[in-house]
Amino acid sequence: MYHKPVLLTESVSQLITKPDGIYADATFGGGGHSREILSRLSPNGRLISFDKDADALQNSIDDSRFTLIHNNFRFIHNYTLLEAPEGLDGILADLGVSSHQFDTAERGFSFRYSAALDMRMNAQGGKTASDIVNSYTQDDLERILRIYGEVENAGRLAEMIVSARQKAPILTTDDLNNAISDALPSFASHKFLAKVYQALRIEVNAEMRALHKFLSGAAASLKQGGRLVVITYHSLEDRMVKNFIKAGNIEGKEEKDIYGRSSAPLKAVVRKPILPSEEEISQNTRARSAKLRVAEKI
Repeated sequence: MYHKPVLLTESVSQLITKPDGIYADATFGGGGHSREILSRLSPNGRLISFDKDADALQNSIDDSRFTLIHNNFRFIHNYTLLEAPEGLDGILADLGVSSHQFDTAERGFSFRYSAALDMRMNAQGGKTASDIVNSYTQDDLERILRIYGEVENAGRLAEMIVSARQKAPILTTDDLNNAISDALPSFASHKFLAKVYQALRIEVNAEMRALHKFLSGAAASLKQGGRLVVITYHSLEDRMVKNFIKAGNIEGKEEKDIYGRSSAPLKAVVRKPILPSEEEISQNTRARSAKLRVAEKI
């Protein structure tokens, strides 16, 4: 399977308020969420989906109500103006990396495989993880490891990477794993490596900047009463989504007009995030860290 969708029933149930509405799946991937959305729409409903990974285009759905756009979800408002100028009734975004991307060794997303250190979600252009570990300054490497990976000994790791690349370029996952092997804990080293690879993946794909632009674009694209449904997988992105729903900005700073009314364009539909069941986690371990947040356009 290309990708097993997380919180499938919960997310789509929260998303669809009108079966004949216009919806967007901002992260098409294997198409699991899109297919579920289409199954609940009337013949008059429409779905617009996005994915910047060319591999995902092979999963396109043959349905007259469906449009698949090969681009980053950060441009959702641009395409909404073209495809649905009247606005959207709901937007779903599953921010997880697809199983296909993790399990395709040559994509270089996983420390479990020996492969070129790539990690680009759009493999057709842009800098790779190898470019980053071989060209960034030690201070910049430390910054992304600390902020994006929440790695405790980020400074030592950055120093080890710089030292290793002075002897030979770091071109593969094996090269990187070997460069930092002395810093890996004797227990749960896979969790430590997962943080390192997460940090590099976020930097390669500019994920935090893309998410920031997506949230602003999604709020602008929704009709009044339209819903934004977002599934997050780590604290950085969940905090951004939570803050944006609360305050209309990623810092979470509430701004009010002279009458004391909040300027935030959204309001939370559920106070706490919806979490996957133990049954789902047992069937799909990648669901373990997932959180589902739901908001509505005011």
